Amino acid sequence: MGMQPLSGVRVLDLSRILAGPHAAQTLSDLGAEVLKLEAPWGDDTRSWGPPFQPGFDGEEVASYFLACNRGKRIDSVNIKQEQERIRSLIAEVDIVIENFKPGTFDSVVGDVPPGVILCSISGYGQDGPRRDEVAFDLTMQARSGIMSITGDADGDPAKVGVAWIDVMTGMNAVSSILAALYHREKTGQGARIDISLWDTALASLVNQGHNALAGITPQRMGSAHPNLVPYRVFEASDGWFAIGVGTENQWHALVKALGLTVPEHWKENSARIAERAEVEAVVQTAVNQHDRASLERLLKGIPCAPVNTVNEALKDIQTEARGGLVEHKGVITLASPLRFIQPSKENNEV
Repeated sequence: MGMQPLSGVRVLDLSRILAGPHAAQTLSDLGAEVLKLEAPWGDDTRSWGPPFQPGFDGEEVASYFLACNRGKRIDSVNIKQEQERIRSLIAEVDIVIENFKPGTFDSVVGDVPPGVILCSISGYGQDGPRRDEVAFDLTMQARSGIMSITGDADGDPAKVGVAWIDVMTGMNAVSSILAALYHREKTGQGARIDISLWDTALASLVNQGHNALAGITPQRMGSAHPNLVPYRVFEASDGWFAIGVGTENQWHALVKALGLTVPEHWKENSARIAERAEVEAVVQTAVNQHDRASLERLLKGIPCAPVNTVNEALKDIQTEARGGLVEHKGVITLASPLRFIQPSKENNEV
């Protein structure tokens, strides 16, 4: 990333595991100076392995830890014995991120200076009947209903393959922090931000949440979509292949590309939803006649892709072209997805 829009902004990261550290890492990617203070025994994720590998300081750590702690200075602190040290550090920074149990920061550290932005991340938020309950991404996916709509229709409830509620919570924290920085720029006032995995999980239900509000109970559908058909993975001759038809033009293009013979009324998405099994069977029969590379060529212009392994995705030509992997202190990590395009001199000329 060329631009460093948060250059000069100082962050104290008192968080652990994923949501908070991911938020702090993103701020570092944007140019902020981040100091991470861990408990004397270290962040929990240092031991969340195997796999283990040499970390940013050369010490052996779990790969998990490296996913969300790039670009930080790291030190240790005992919050019960070093309150004054923490308070003095807080007085020198712009942003504090913490994910202690609700109420712990206030009881141990107390108030922060009026210009400091304090972002508190927790499982269920700083109030409410579940405030003090312990939460992990898994339990959030379970209670929020996500697991009830993830997996095959006749299979067990499934969780998403990464801790995505944690990641999205970190993203929401960053959005709130940036808004608070802008507010402080105008008013000189800091802010207290309350971000929770629970609120993030509920908000991320998006269309499925609104399907429920409309009286429909969302169900597990494998890779299929409740509101679009065809929109799922199909089995090609050499593996799984995803096709997502979102418009009528894309449907007509799919019919033409695969040489499908279909009823005229299938041109309407509502009709395809009503006869989902029949539509998917016709598409499956055609897809099975081709390998995945051929399908990508045939279906150019229609959203489609092979179902890659993670290793294949990391080696994809687009990953290389976009700089999707970066080296930091001798460790190869996933790059920040944030890109700032610098205007050329020609574009600046009037």
